[in-house]
Amino acid sequence: MSRASPKVKLRPRPSWDEYFLKLAMLASERSTCPRMHCGCVLVKDRFVLATGYNGSLPRAPHCDEVGCLIVSNHCIRTNHAEINALCQATRHGVALDGATAYITNMPCTACAKALIAAGIRRAVIFTEYHDTMAEAFFRESGVDLCRVTMPEASIHYYPAEYPSARPAAARTAAKPGRKKAQP
Repeated sequence: MSRASPKVKLRPRPSWDEYFLKLAMLASERSTCPRMHCGCVLVKDRFVLATGYNGSLPRAPHCDEVGCLIVSNHCIRTNHAEINALCQATRHGVALDGATAYITNMPCTACAKALIAAGIRRAVIFTEYHDTMAEAFFRESGVDLCRVTMPEASIHYYPAEYPSARPAAARTAAKPGRKKAQP
């Protein structure tokens, strides 16, 4: 005989656009340039293909370590989130034709052109970006641009409310460069 589980009050589920934008917001927390934190998630058929955030080239110093490299009022030390997401997809052989880009900010002109060239068919944003021709290029190329309200910035997960969840035992991670002690 099975026992009925206690009813848990469920919070409203985020829409798919809200869900993927929240992932983009989380990706933006990895940004290393203090001038702009941006995140990008590339999605097709509700499947995450790649993510990106504003950050320096691999193995290069980051703005938050050595400062920004400013040319014409733009930091050129970092790649934008969209470019990093496109590069991640490319490095893993992921086709983007027909995908959606969820981006925390309107792309700059160069990023919009790169997204279009990669086959992105829809872009979802919740904040604007200055001096960009992105909207015109999207319109001209048939990319659907959706402006939405910024999703709630918090994540609702409360293990104490779920009967099957238990706190994980805290474990200390081995420090880099140190071997784990043998039993």
